[in-house]
Amino acid sequence: MFLLYKIRGAVEPAPRRSTMNPMDPLLSPIQNAEHRLIGGVQVDVSRCGSVRVKRMIYPPGFNWAEHLSDIMGSKLCMHAHVGFMAAGQINVRFADGCVKQYKAPQFVAVEPGHEGWVVGNEPAVLIEFDFESETVGKLGLPSVHHHENGK
Repeated sequence: MFLLYKIRGAVEPAPRRSTMNPMDPLLSPIQNAEHRLIGGVQVDVSRCGSVRVKRMIYPPGFNWAEHLSDIMGSKLCMHAHVGFMAAGQINVRFADGCVKQYKAPQFVAVEPGHEGWVVGNEPAVLIEFDFESETVGKLGLPSVHHHENGK
């Protein structure tokens, strides 16, 4: 799926984000946000009441097993992710072997117990909302992945 924009009355594919261009507003620094770099992932965080709003920029080539597993001390990511995939694509594999694709533009709800990787040559940008260790309970998410069709 291509993002579209209008130029002089014509609709054309939007340019791809093949590099981490700081001039791209989606990738630009955010004022007054806490900034961290964890395993190559750029994380910008702002508190809004009791929720944290995060922009996570996963670079092309990112893979949980290679870049974050050792840092986080876990084979799988044990955090829930709820938000909006604004650019790029991340595929997620759950402990049961199920793989889901999250490709922009798409809403995202990922249960704990997963690993992920960026697909393609553009960064994946996820806008996420969380309550730190209380995300699953406060948002009513399952604590582990289950199949929607009951299988």
